[in-house]
Amino acid sequence: MTTTDWITDIALLLVVFRQLREGRLDAKSYVIPLAVVAFVAHSYLNSVPTAGNDLVLIGALVAVGAALGVAGGVYTRIRKVGTHLFIKAGAVSAALWVLGMGARMGFQLWVDHGGADDVARFSLTHQITTGDAWVAAFVLMALTEVVTRLGTIFLRGRMVTREQRQPAVDIRSATVAADRTV
Repeated sequence: MTTTDWITDIALLLVVFRQLREGRLDAKSYVIPLAVVAFVAHSYLNSVPTAGNDLVLIGALVAVGAALGVAGGVYTRIRKVGTHLFIKAGAVSAALWVLGMGARMGFQLWVDHGGADDVARFSLTHQITTGDAWVAAFVLMALTEVVTRLGTIFLRGRMVTREQRQPAVDIRSATVAADRTV
């Protein structure tokens, strides 16, 4: 792993660790993680191989990224104070993020330190045509994890805002009002 790889991976880990402390949900909450993954995609994603079973590998890891992202978004606490939304990543959300990042970093370290032959054999057996398929799969997994997590947080934030805008109906008052009209 290069220094850039380490810095990028650590930056992605810090995205959620920053949210372990409650903070305001604003544009920065969306822009920073998206900027980091855009940088990663630009730096590492040269192509999306489609030969053999490359798309199966990519699809499988994208599905894992989506599941981790949605679950991470669900386990992020969102609350409204006045007109502002606040978020705080819970322990489960942080653990899922670390799991996804750790899996990618662990795979990369393993390949760099003796696992390359095993990956080559696996790739040959399962008709994965190039190392670019692995790169694309892991980069798209990370991208999907970030986008689905942010999308889930966005939708949940909209629901919180909408719920607080709707006035609560007091059943006793509604019953009394209905009785008076009869």
